[in-house]
Amino acid sequence: MKRRTFLAAGSTAALLSACTSVAPKAKPHVVVVGGGYGGATAARYVRLWSGGDIDVTLVEPNPTMISCPLSNLVLGGSRRIGDLTLRYDGLARHGVRILADSAASIDVARRTVVLASGSLLVYDRLILSPGIEFLMNALPGLAAPGAQERVLHAWKAGAQTTALRAQLEAMPDGGVYALAVPPAPFRCPPGPYERACQVAFYFSRHKPRSKVLLLDANEDVVSKGPLFKRIWRERYKGILEYRPGFRTVDVDVAARTTVSELGERVRADVLNVIPPHRAGAIAAQTGLATANGRWCEVDFRTFESTQAAGIHVIGDAIQTAPLMPKSAHMANQHGKVCAAAVVDLLAGRAPAAAPVLTNTCYSFVSDRDVIHVASVHAYDAAKKTLLVVPGSGGLSKEASALEGTYAFSWAANIWADTLG
Repeated sequence: MKRRTFLAAGSTAALLSACTSVAPKAKPHVVVVGGGYGGATAARYVRLWSGGDIDVTLVEPNPTMISCPLSNLVLGGSRRIGDLTLRYDGLARHGVRILADSAASIDVARRTVVLASGSLLVYDRLILSPGIEFLMNALPGLAAPGAQERVLHAWKAGAQTTALRAQLEAMPDGGVYALAVPPAPFRCPPGPYERACQVAFYFSRHKPRSKVLLLDANEDVVSKGPLFKRIWRERYKGILEYRPGFRTVDVDVAARTTVSELGERVRADVLNVIPPHRAGAIAAQTGLATANGRWCEVDFRTFESTQAAGIHVIGDAIQTAPLMPKSAHMANQHGKVCAAAVVDLLAGRAPAAAPVLTNTCYSFVSDRDVIHVASVHAYDAAKKTLLVVPGSGGLSKEASALEGTYAFSWAANIWADTLG
C-alpha cells in the first residue's frame, strides 16, 4: 500500500531517486590473451566493430611486439631489431585495456582467467592467441642447464635473434652455420628457407669461405620450393647446401653437433636448431590442444574452440585448414573473422556463414630481392573447413627488388592494421 501511494504521488524527488538507483547495464567483456598478430588484431577490431560497446582487455606480458616477419633480415645484416619493435599505444587509443601480465589458468565453467599476478578476469568471450610452445623434450640435449642459451632457435623474434646475429659475426670466415628445420607443421613455412638465404647473403658479403648447411626434417622444401632451390643454385652456389630428410632428434651442445634419427652427426661452428612446437602452454593446459596433442581445433566460421564454449583460438596455435599456413598475415585474418563473430554473438546475431580469408607470405632472398606466395581461403559448408579457392593467389616467377618494395609496404600496412 505504501509503495502504491509513493508512486501515485509522483514527486520529482521520488522519480529522480528511483531513476538514479537503477545501475547501468554493464558492457560485455572480452578478454584477449596474447598480443601478437592474431590477438592484437582481434582486440582492436572487437572494439572498432562494436562501436566501443564491448569492453576489451588484452593480456600480454611484453611491453612491445617484435615482428617475426622481417626478423631474418637482422641475421642478414640489413635491419636491426629496433626496426621491428612496435608499441601497443594504438590499441590503447581504441580503448583496449592492456595488462602487462600472462594467463596462468582458465576456468571454462566460470568463464574466468587467473593471471600470473594473481588477478582474476571474468569474461563473456575469451580469445586465445597464445602462439607456440617449443617441444624441448624432443631434443634431450637441450634440456641441460645453459644449453638453450648456447644453441638458439631464434624462432620468436627478439633477444635470441640478436644473439644469433652475434654468433654469426663472431664465427671465423670458413666456419659452418647449420640450421635444423623441424617436421611440418611449424610457424612460418618459408621462414627457415628465407633464413638460410639471409645467412648465405651475409656470408657472400663478409665471410665468403663460410658455408650454410640446411638440415631439413622434411623430404622437400615446405614452401616455394622450386623458387628457393633455383635461388640457391644461382646466387649461393658453393655457400648453401640443402639436405632434405635430416630429422634432428638430439643435440650435443658441447660439441655443437646435431644428431639425426639415423645417427648421422653434423657439427657446426654456429648451430641453430628450431625445435618442433605446439600450441602455447595455456591452450594445452586448458585441454584445447586435441589435434595430435599439439594444436587446437576450431569452428572456422567463428574460431570458437570445439572443446570449450565461449573460448576462441586464433593464430599459430590452431589445427589449420588444408594448405593454410601458420603465418602473420593469416593470424591477422583469424583475428578479424573472430572479432566479427564475437561482436555478432554478443549482440545476439548469427555470425557470417561463409568467411573468406587471404594470405600473403614474402621471403627476402637478399637484402632487397623478394619472392612471395599468396592464396585465398573460403569456407566450405559441406566440409566444414576453409579451402583454397581454385585459381586464387599466386607465386612469384623470380625474385625482384620490386617485390622487396611490396614486402616493406605490406609490413607497414599490417603493422598499422594490427596495432592501430
